[in-house]
Amino acid sequence: MNKYLITTIILILFSCYSFAQKENKEVDSTSTQKNIDSVKSNLKKKGVVIDGKKIKKKRNINPLAPSKAAFYSAVLPGLGQIYNKRYWKVPIVYAAIGTGIYAYDYNNDLYRRFRVAFKRREAGFLDDEFYNPTGEGINPNFSLTVLEDKQEDFQEARDLSLVITIALYILNIVDANVDAHLQQFNVSDDLSVNFKPYLNVDPISTNPNYGMGLTINF
Repeated sequence: MNKYLITTIILILFSCYSFAQKENKEVDSTSTQKNIDSVKSNLKKKGVVIDGKKIKKKRNINPLAPSKAAFYSAVLPGLGQIYNKRYWKVPIVYAAIGTGIYAYDYNNDLYRRFRVAFKRREAGFLDDEFYNPTGEGINPNFSLTVLEDKQEDFQEARDLSLVITIALYILNIVDANVDAHLQQFNVSDDLSVNFKPYLNVDPISTNPNYGMGLTINF
């Protein structure tokens, strides 16, 4: 009788122990899974590779940004580049447009001087700055024909400088608009070499494994 009683007690204790072990494993597995899920959530926010799948972080897109950048550059050249945080482009914008304005002013001044001299010479006056038959002074002696040719040459150069300056002004607006578009453009990683952190989960022990991966896309 004592043997049966002892055997029964041993079986009951063994069953309780096995049940407790199973319950502890389930609790450990649940807690481990929760930890893994929290780690995945944190890593997904950073756009890392999880279980071989590349998780891309969504980028905020402002559809009005290109229009704003173009408007700012139209109001004041270079302001759109500042809006896009492309500060290094501002000196280039001002140098280009400033050169065009300087060329226009230079050619326009010479055009007016030769035009006045041509008109006065044509009217019979010999007091213009380009009349110097003795060869004295700093100004050369130009004939009526030369004055007319010079007037036309500088007029063409002035008009060309104006066209170039307007083109540079428009280019400044287009650059600000396109640059704002490109900043929001999601560049494809189809051709890339990237170092990415990764997280793998052991299917048996459910333990997380961390590491670095080299991804080469062709």
